[in-house]
Amino acid sequence: MIEETLAETAEKMERTIDAAKEDFATIRTGRAHPGMYSKVMVDYYGSPTPLQQLASFAVPEARTITITPFDVTAMREIEKALGDPEVGANPSSDGKMIRVTLPVLTEERRKEYVKLAKAKGEDARVALRNHRRKAKDAIDKLVKDGEIGEDEGTRAEKDLDALTKKHVDSVDEIVKKKEAELLDV
Repeated sequence: MIEETLAETAEKMERTIDAAKEDFATIRTGRAHPGMYSKVMVDYYGSPTPLQQLASFAVPEARTITITPFDVTAMREIEKALGDPEVGANPSSDGKMIRVTLPVLTEERRKEYVKLAKAKGEDARVALRNHRRKAKDAIDKLVKDGEIGEDEGTRAEKDLDALTKKHVDSVDEIVKKKEAELLDV
């Protein structure tokens, strides 16, 4: 019973780490990369579709990304989605592909992105602590119901704490790496 609870919690924590990595990929650094547009949704024939399902990406230069739609009729909708102020891209099209040139990051903008990265890191840590709390409640319930002994419950909580610490440290490392990336000029 304890092993199942810990395994399930570890799996949820891994998924949280994966989601955090995806979130961090959307924060732009000084270099262009396709992950920046992983959360962009395009209105494709009336249904919101992820941009990465509609086009291929190439990075010919450090600050330029080219987007080639699989279906040329979706070009206008892709441009519209990229032009959204929340996305912050300035697309230009030649009819066959869309070119997005990223402006040079100012020091102020870099610091804003660092704050955003830290906020996303804190969100991930909160999610990990929530998983820990749910698992601890389950362990406490097993002890209270007499299904496991108090010693087993204490050992399980120590294992749970070690698991949580490992994942929180992983998030801290991701945040530190992203911060270094952002501040690297």
